[in-house]
Amino acid sequence: MSPRPTTRHRIWSFGADVDTDALAPGAWMQHGIEVVAGHCLETLEPRFAREVQRGDVLVAGANFGIGSSREQAAAALVHLGVAAVIAPSFGGLFFRNAFNLGLLLLTSPDTAALQGQSHLRLDLNGPHLQTEAGQPLAVEPVPDFLLHMVRAGGLMAVLRQRVVASAPSITS
Repeated sequence: MSPRPTTRHRIWSFGADVDTDALAPGAWMQHGIEVVAGHCLETLEPRFAREVQRGDVLVAGANFGIGSSREQAAAALVHLGVAAVIAPSFGGLFFRNAFNLGLLLLTSPDTAALQGQSHLRLDLNGPHLQTEAGQPLAVEPVPDFLLHMVRAGGLMAVLRQRVVASAPSITS
């Protein structure tokens, strides 16, 4: 059997208890997602929104996304192109919002093994997670329907696909 295809992702590391106000600061909520995303995580890492690149991954401590139900917290990460967030646990409302918007969340007790690392390897089909050196890390399984939502680009994209698939065909 050939090895699973993995992709290399740059890591942004954060501690525990990153709340939704750090992800989508309240002072900017009257603006569109472009402005909100421009201030994402600025209280924890001022250069994050300016320097994050499409495909980068966030690695954090427990309780990532705790706080309010603001959907913009996950939307800002999607807008910035974050490929996944890896943490030992997530705020429940953030978890639901993230998958609904197409953001992959991976629950792993091994995030400490990634501290100090600049990159990781991720097989999005599994998903399977490895250190840059190839050491596998434990990841809780993600249900197929949630992986499908991520691959489709979120819940609204899945619903559009269903509507299109169930629409009667028009013949001339």
